[in-house]
Amino acid sequence: MSIQIKQISKQFGDFQALKPLNLTINEGELVGLLGPSGSGKTTLLRIIAGLETADQGQILFSGKDVTQLHVRDRKVGFVFQHYALFRHMTVAENVAFGLDVLPKQQRPSKASIKQQVAELLDKVQLSHLASRYPAQLSGGQKQRIALARALAMQPRMLLLDEPFGALDAKVRKELRRWLRNLHDELGFTSVFVTHDQEEALEVSDRVVVMSQGQIEQEATPQDLYQQPASRFVYDFLGGVNVFEGEVCSTAGHSNNRLQQGKAWVAFPDGHKPQAGQLYLRSHELSLSNQPSATAHLPLTIKAVSLIGAEVRVELEPLDWQSPDLWEVVISHSHYNNWQPQRGDTCFAQPQAGQLFTKNKENQPLALNWTKEHLLIKTA
Repeated sequence: MSIQIKQISKQFGDFQALKPLNLTINEGELVGLLGPSGSGKTTLLRIIAGLETADQGQILFSGKDVTQLHVRDRKVGFVFQHYALFRHMTVAENVAFGLDVLPKQQRPSKASIKQQVAELLDKVQLSHLASRYPAQLSGGQKQRIALARALAMQPRMLLLDEPFGALDAKVRKELRRWLRNLHDELGFTSVFVTHDQEEALEVSDRVVVMSQGQIEQEATPQDLYQQPASRFVYDFLGGVNVFEGEVCSTAGHSNNRLQQGKAWVAFPDGHKPQAGQLYLRSHELSLSNQPSATAHLPLTIKAVSLIGAEVRVELEPLDWQSPDLWEVVISHSHYNNWQPQRGDTCFAQPQAGQLFTKNKENQPLALNWTKEHLLIKTA
């Protein structure tokens, strides 16, 4: 089932939760609504479900207007962040609850309900826990039971509100993979809310980034990460370093450069220089003991953290200004060869970035440097 959202808006008192927005979700698509708290993503999800009423606009399911349709008639499965399981019911009874309370003429037989529950528990790999109570389950098991209960009603779509927010990192990762596989197997349309960038990029077919009640960008995970449309999207996806400068000509060199004080970065060949803010991701920078012929970004090492498969180096600009400390991710082999220490001076070398100009904030210029252009050196 497809979902079409037309000029939907919502206001709570003086607070504009949703500004008029449009969005189309294709049949069988898994879409992530991503954004900070207060961005409007949960309000939008609840309006789709029928749990909230929009002030204006339309909601269409496969072309049918359901804007005024009651939540019970929309045939939508909704999974809450905190599971909402009934503590006095067993796992099997929780999964069967929606079927048990259907009007008599719509209710399946007890044998049919029992069979459906058994099949669903098998699908979520929890058949062996049918007689247990929610208090005897782990967080990940509770979430799968909540999902099985939603699927018991054979919904035409599945809506999930931060489904993994209350779980630890390892369980979240396992359930993300499991949900993606289940979605592909059953082929239903799914929409889920999250503020976790990694979760949205890993699970979704398409990500909708929201801020202050409006859509900032909608794109595939790859396009969203490689071509963020605004400063907000770039910032929200995390791991960003910002270098702001004016355009200055490099004496004796055909390229111009972005400069702030004695710090500068030369534009790649073929790019027209413009003053603005250069956004550089932490893994798209390298560090060396000397500046190159095309970049002079001196930094002082403030901290070095070995985290799993990567080493994160926290740096402070030296003789130039940045709104925040910089972070650069290097490999363990680079770290072992170099052994950077707090207080050392080093130089950052960009490998790729996007320039946001002062006049065209929402039209960033993508910049890519080659190793030959940068003359990258590793210690």
